[in-house]
Amino acid sequence: MIRPLAGIATATMLALTVVACGSGGEPAKGPVTITMWTRAATQAQSERLVKAYNAGHKNQVKLTVIPTDNYQPRIAAAAGARQLPDVFASDVIFVPNYTSQGLFLDITDRIAKLPFKDTLAPSHMKLGTMDGKQYTLPHTLDLSVWFWNKDLYAKAGLDPEKGPTTLKEFAEQATTIQQKLGSGGKVHGTFFGGNCGGCYVFTFWPSVWAAGGQVMNPEGTTSLNDRPPMTDVFAVYHDLYAKGVSGPTTKEEQGPTWTGFFPKGEIGVMPMPSTTLGLMPAGMKIGVTPIAGPDGGESTFVGGDSIGISSTSKNADAAWDFLSWTVGDEAQVEVMAKNKDVLARTDLAGNKYSAADPRVVLINSLVAKGQTPYALRFGQTYNDPQGPWLRLAREAVFGDPGKLPQLNAEVTKSLQQ
Repeated sequence: MIRPLAGIATATMLALTVVACGSGGEPAKGPVTITMWTRAATQAQSERLVKAYNAGHKNQVKLTVIPTDNYQPRIAAAAGARQLPDVFASDVIFVPNYTSQGLFLDITDRIAKLPFKDTLAPSHMKLGTMDGKQYTLPHTLDLSVWFWNKDLYAKAGLDPEKGPTTLKEFAEQATTIQQKLGSGGKVHGTFFGGNCGGCYVFTFWPSVWAAGGQVMNPEGTTSLNDRPPMTDVFAVYHDLYAKGVSGPTTKEEQGPTWTGFFPKGEIGVMPMPSTTLGLMPAGMKIGVTPIAGPDGGESTFVGGDSIGISSTSKNADAAWDFLSWTVGDEAQVEVMAKNKDVLARTDLAGNKYSAADPRVVLINSLVAKGQTPYALRFGQTYNDPQGPWLRLAREAVFGDPGKLPQLNAEVTKSLQQ
């Protein structure tokens, strides 16, 4: 899972800001090779885009893939030494940190000239905007959805073609799977990462948004996780665990293996990353549906990476040529859609490749409906295993919900530090 953002010295950031004012350097003569960094979590998509671009352009991109856990420290060190690559991707959650520290070049005017600018993934664009200026484009997208196993549904007497449309139905169907098929101990109604802060936000928060609620104030400085509809969502999962409907290792699951049980055919219905659809076993009958609130609605956590030009790049024009190409029709359809990836543009959701699989069309359509929460201290508060959010979520699901007001105050305190 993603880690808290590494700090960067204020003095260094002031130096970077000065450099940023004159970014772009002298115009390059002849073909240019730009440098790009990405984290291992998005390696496959980044490599496909770079390979396709390099095959059709005189300018070239040299890609460096960095282990995900080492990525933020590497960015921090490179920023401090003013040795950032020409372009670099970032987990979208951390983009506000990087923009506030002056690491990305202002590309507002360049984005404004894109004919499809208004169709770019809205939640990614929102987090890449600061003080009315835009700094990043969507790079890769990963959405949270509900998967259900059609074979298990049929065996349990459920309609295999009808997944849940509310969180309450989700719980009912998971319970039926457990009661009808769970006696042997291998099949379970549902599963979730019960000891993983990032898993909770990715899979629980969409139910809050679907119900018309919020988990924080717009500024990302006050937690709203001790009130409905968040408490209603917690109550559903608390009940599922208490009744033994979720797998026995749910409470201990720290994240690395939380998506590994569904592909084995052991889980009836559960929240999953949309990017895992193309990785499922051939022939496995899987239904996909939006995450809903307790009584309906639909939403998703729009995760993934955004990408921008570094403020120290001397090849801004060449860098933009690559970045703008990655969100163009050719790259989005012939590179991303062809490989079942979620698209960065809402107007291409029903393209020729996605149209072959209604599940993919549905996933792409959710980009416009989902949210990506904003908070400068997101990592320290919500993803850190020692952070206050994980304590709150575990108490709500496995312990005493009466402690939520006190624990929620600790989350707010962390957000405001």
